[in-house]
Amino acid sequence: MKTICAISTAPGVGGIAVIRISGQNAIPLADKVFRGRHLLADTPANTIRYGEAVNGSEVLDNVLCSVFRAPHSFTGEDTVEIACHGSQYVQQAIVRALIDAGCALAEPGEFTKRAFLNGKLDLTEAEAVADLISAQSKAEKDLALAHLKGGVSAEIKSLRDQLLTLTSLLELELDFADHEELEFADRTELAELAERIRLKLTTLIDSFQLGNAVKNGVPVAIVGPVNAGKSTLLNALLGEEKAIVSDIPGTTRDAIEDCLYINGLQFRFIDTAGLRETSDTIENIGISRSKAAAEKAQIILYVCSLTDPSQVDEEAIQAWRSSGKTVLKIQNKADLVPGAQIAENGHDTLVLSAKYDSLESLKQAIYESAGLKASQFELSATISSARHYEALVRAREAILRVRQGMNDGLSGEFLSMDLHDCLDAIGEITGEITNDEVLGNIFSKFCIGK
Repeated sequence: MKTICAISTAPGVGGIAVIRISGQNAIPLADKVFRGRHLLADTPANTIRYGEAVNGSEVLDNVLCSVFRAPHSFTGEDTVEIACHGSQYVQQAIVRALIDAGCALAEPGEFTKRAFLNGKLDLTEAEAVADLISAQSKAEKDLALAHLKGGVSAEIKSLRDQLLTLTSLLELELDFADHEELEFADRTELAELAERIRLKLTTLIDSFQLGNAVKNGVPVAIVGPVNAGKSTLLNALLGEEKAIVSDIPGTTRDAIEDCLYINGLQFRFIDTAGLRETSDTIENIGISRSKAAAEKAQIILYVCSLTDPSQVDEEAIQAWRSSGKTVLKIQNKADLVPGAQIAENGHDTLVLSAKYDSLESLKQAIYESAGLKASQFELSATISSARHYEALVRAREAILRVRQGMNDGLSGEFLSMDLHDCLDAIGEITGEITNDEVLGNIFSKFCIGK
């Protein structure tokens, strides 16, 4: 396998940068561009050497080289990490020197892919590396770190071990098919084991709501009639002038989106065009997009003005609630209607002035409306990947077929087929069963150098 190199630090200027080299010839190739008191080839593992990075007779920079020897490295291969100054010219010059020496430029995610192929990480842990790199909140960091430490992997391994026990007992019977009186697998015990597996799969599947919200954010649509103060509310929540505010009805024509973290959880707010009947073609497009945003949202902030209560569409609010969405009714412009705050506040209705109030009560109501509390699930066993979720759903469907087959008195041969479907689905999560196309799709999303 070729020896690869790449810049592992983010693009831009910084104090230092790290260039990583990995492969069978990583150390001798690094020696071609490193000049110090000792050769890297003679350097013990986990040791740092000081010297110069050179290209022929040209000195490129003063550097530190860290040496890691297989299998005790991130990739499981011999690895050298060169720490140089953060100049983009210096970084590129060292990479060019390494390529001239015989290294190949790494593809996106190739270092982590090698760690997976060399058994240093399973696929869930490898994906957690990318999640940890892109984490923008403590919740995202904690979730990715829990996965990187093998939390999901341990749950999947436990499930797989139980399934293998179930499968092996059934297939042992198939080996003695000529002796119908032999039954190695007690059907009552197998049914109980299948039910425990189903319950565990269901717990993991249910955890996806929390994991997905932590990773991608909870979508919140701000909808309501024109001139109700939706854009003012968005600006107040975000603490910046994100949306144009005007007294002219229909100012907002297109959806405006931004994120806010409340108690460590990301919420994706979408300010939409005001809902009304209009002959304006462009505004109607915006209104259609408003309705589409509401359909995709988990939480809807229905903003109306206390100065014009006749504009409230109670029928639409009820329809959204009936579809399972949480709707918080925001009666805005309380500063223009004295006494409204005391008279109108309720469980799912808040009266406020987006222009003057602090909105802390609204933020707390939004957070509670998400219905997501990390305490409901073990963070280490919380699913955040749509790929994992889809595989777990298929695994549960297969184990349900097994239970139904037991109830119907099917033979072990048919039960075994469904068990293998369940095993295959679970194996896809950790990478025990995979293909080049899946791996290519996963690791292509990584940054180069990781």
